[in-house]
Amino acid sequence: MSQEKPIYTVSQITSKIKILLESSFDSISVMGEVSNFRTYQSGHWYFSLKDENAQISCVMWRGFNSSAFFIPKDGMKIIVFGRINVYEPRGYYQVEVYYIKPLGVGELQIAFEELKRKLAQEGLFDAKYKKPIPKIPMRIGVVTSKDGAVFYDVLAVIKRRFPVVQVVLAHVSVQGAKAPYEIAEALDLMNEYGEVDVIILCRGGGSIEDLWAFNEEITARAIFRSKIPIVTGIGHEVDFTIADFVADFRAATPTEAAEIVTPDFSEVINFLKNYDELLYKLIEKKLIDWKTRLYNEIRSYSFVMTESLINTKKQSMDFTLFRLNQACDRIVLEKKNKILSIDKVLNLSNHVHTLSKGYTIVRQLSKVVERKNKFISGVETEIEFYDGKVIING
Repeated sequence: MSQEKPIYTVSQITSKIKILLESSFDSISVMGEVSNFRTYQSGHWYFSLKDENAQISCVMWRGFNSSAFFIPKDGMKIIVFGRINVYEPRGYYQVEVYYIKPLGVGELQIAFEELKRKLAQEGLFDAKYKKPIPKIPMRIGVVTSKDGAVFYDVLAVIKRRFPVVQVVLAHVSVQGAKAPYEIAEALDLMNEYGEVDVIILCRGGGSIEDLWAFNEEITARAIFRSKIPIVTGIGHEVDFTIADFVADFRAATPTEAAEIVTPDFSEVINFLKNYDELLYKLIEKKLIDWKTRLYNEIRSYSFVMTESLINTKKQSMDFTLFRLNQACDRIVLEKKNKILSIDKVLNLSNHVHTLSKGYTIVRQLSKVVERKNKFISGVETEIEFYDGKVIING
């Protein structure tokens, strides 16, 4: 009777396979074409490597992929270094990747050209989207690493050329897989801050691998959506990155970028002096123009006619007042003469006036004796003269 073969549980057989594979392939290198690349919120990368006959799953944990200088893209040929890992819950094996590199520089160049063509078709390089660089910025943002010499070179140029300007630094990694994310976040934060007039995005020279963070799509789109103008100074004069094409202005070097965004302080002083003189001359000319215009307005027919009308009214008023005064004087004189005439009449009718001519008034019994036949003999008689009275007793 033959001995029966053991029966394994799923977990047991999977565990044995895991031990067998992981112990046999604990350090491997695999090359292939990237497909189904995706990044999870955790920061881990998941993708497949394939050739014409097969494919294998790969995972690269966040702690390892942060040291990669590029982000793989579907269709890119790469070499991965790592070990075989069995994912027991699903019963499949995968490569646990520690390090990646392109199969050759040509792969990076192909990725560069593909992204450049894609973004160009979307219009990210169009001149109509380029924002003007302010002539006299008061606050400059710099996005680079604080640990390199580049930042201090840029700062030295800025302070030499325009010492009154303020500089705001956003420290980021400038190479490695995490660099594009940090650069994009820094540019977004600069825009949220909103207090800088222009941004310098820069780093020193290096190989295409060193500069690859500036060839990533996430970096390009962060530059494009910036409301603040961005000047790039990446690497040396011969180095061109995707970031340079999207930026509002590309400088050959970081220090040239610093020169582009800052005016020369002495030139600003001379400009202000010249502007002051020009402003004085413009004000002087304006005052002369206004004076001439005012003089012409005063001498114009409409102004003279108005003045003439006013003078005519004044003269008419003078004549009217003169005639009024004459009329008043005439009325007063007439009234005065009338009063004198009345007074004269009153004087003539006064008996004292008659008496002054030698006449007398005879009274008897307190009555005036007007006729001879009314005179009574033997009665006391009063005779009034102009200068007094005489009484004759009967």
